[in-house]
Amino acid sequence: MKRVLTYGMIGVLAVSLSACASRAPRGPSKSVIERVLAKAPGKAQPSTIVATELAYAKAAKEQGFAGAVLSFAAPGAQIHLGDGVVPVQAIAQTLEEAGVQTQWAPRVVVQSCDGSLALSQGRFADREGKVGNYVTTWTRQNDGSFKWTYDVAGLDNPQPPPRPDFEDGDIVVTAIDLVQGLIATCPRQGETVPLAPAVPAGQGGASAMQVSRDGTLRWRWEHREGNLKYVTADYFFEGNWVTAIEETLASAPNE
Repeated sequence: MKRVLTYGMIGVLAVSLSACASRAPRGPSKSVIERVLAKAPGKAQPSTIVATELAYAKAAKEQGFAGAVLSFAAPGAQIHLGDGVVPVQAIAQTLEEAGVQTQWAPRVVVQSCDGSLALSQGRFADREGKVGNYVTTWTRQNDGSFKWTYDVAGLDNPQPPPRPDFEDGDIVVTAIDLVQGLIATCPRQGETVPLAPAVPAGQGGASAMQVSRDGTLRWRWEHREGNLKYVTADYFFEGNWVTAIEETLASAPNE
């Protein structure tokens, strides 16, 4: 799932991107996962998405990226590449032959009130140490597990500067062990969720949109001119529609 085909697929909990940050990725600890909206009401539990992401990343490291991609993908799952959105099955063999290696972890998870649909946004690092952002869509399956249905990623351009050398005794923060969980507000009994604002006109190319079953989460992707990959997610929160995720990602030259 996390991919920039030439560099790797998907993303890592990136470290601080300031000049004093380490580029080595690190995912949130178990205690952090348990704290991510542990008191969230109903079926929406962002911590479940975080745990699934980390299990996915672990499987990619231990079993190989291509196999992990397919085992965590829902039927019809798609990857957004430089030439558009393609079924993951169509490039599975290419992923296997490329020997892709990446690390990733989520930084933001937004989920519909009924818990059936979620998106994660995070950071990744490829085998060369290059970093970037990714967005993944997750849908709840009949058995209660989550599988990914859409994935997009892009490298930072420019890349953050390399970490400078430090003297003994310096205090260095290498990562922020934090995940932000966002849950849509559930409508009261008898109430209906107001429609989200109209989608603005696209900027050329293909696009698609999905709304959760309960109408509290909407996301969409566009393939824009210049092979730019755009994805956004809005959720209903305390009477208003709020943008939770918005990314414009450049395609790698050989993607």
